[in-house]
Amino acid sequence: MEKELSAPDIWDDSQRAGRLNQEASRLREELAMWDTFVRRAGDAVDLAELLDVESDAAVETDLAHELADLNRELVAREVDLLYTDKYSDNAALVSVHAGAGGTDSQDWAEMLLRMYLRWAEAGKRPLEFIEESEGEEAGIKSATFRVGGSRAFGRLKAERGVHRLVRLSPFDSAHRRHTSFALVEVTPEVEDDVSIDIDPDDVRTDVFRSSGAGGQHVNKTSSAVRLTHIPTGIVVTCQNERSQQQNRDVAWRVLRSRLLALKQAAHAEHMAELKGDSLPAEWGSQIRSYVLHPYTMVKDHRTGFEVGNVQGVLDGDINAFIDAYLRWAASETS
Repeated sequence: MEKELSAPDIWDDSQRAGRLNQEASRLREELAMWDTFVRRAGDAVDLAELLDVESDAAVETDLAHELADLNRELVAREVDLLYTDKYSDNAALVSVHAGAGGTDSQDWAEMLLRMYLRWAEAGKRPLEFIEESEGEEAGIKSATFRVGGSRAFGRLKAERGVHRLVRLSPFDSAHRRHTSFALVEVTPEVEDDVSIDIDPDDVRTDVFRSSGAGGQHVNKTSSAVRLTHIPTGIVVTCQNERSQQQNRDVAWRVLRSRLLALKQAAHAEHMAELKGDSLPAEWGSQIRSYVLHPYTMVKDHRTGFEVGNVQGVLDGDINAFIDAYLRWAASETS
């Protein structure tokens, strides 16, 4: 890869050069991490050999601390083995859609959007809005955004599915308990060279100006583009870029990614049928409940993992749920 990057004509294809450079950087970091890990393990062996020759309380203490640190590192590295999807390192395209339930569900969709924004911010991950549609009274009808950084899709794919909220509704004059639903879709961002064949005749393109409030993240001067993939009914809208062509390019990228996800889902369902599993593999199953009344709890229905600190989760603290999902998914396929 270093040899390819040093070729004089490498930047003639800037997209390919950028991908190579990004992948090389990731591999350099990974190799450096393992080199450091091996060196520290060797140092621990040296300390142990010193103790075989002569007992020393200070050396014993140093060794105990180093072994504890190495063990924590080992547990963290173990999670890396759970990223089995070949698109784990890709950026993630995330869409949040309000379900049935009117204003409550639209408000819940915005709460989920905020949760993911906080998660990305805490991890110093680059984030780019693609589309956002505000609700009539509060919240959002939908939003789509791109999240980059290490293992973006590998981690966020744990979030795809239906999220359920139980609370006392702030929009109900009687302050009764309501249940709201929102759908989270997560697909890997894929490049043009991925084998997803799209017949241009199967795609209807509509161009329009961003209308209405459009959401706080939308560039109000941009020309929006809507792509409709007629065979599947998939609709993609992009209105966040400054030019119509940029919006068109992003919309095609999102469409390609969603068609890939559809292809993967069909394959997963076929494999489930072959294995004789009773439940179909599908994107839309309810995965997690967030309860604010009459008690507080967030529970993932796939893994059984739960916490009582709902506010912490809604503030973006979802890594424990993601790690639990990765371990559960690995056990399901083993």
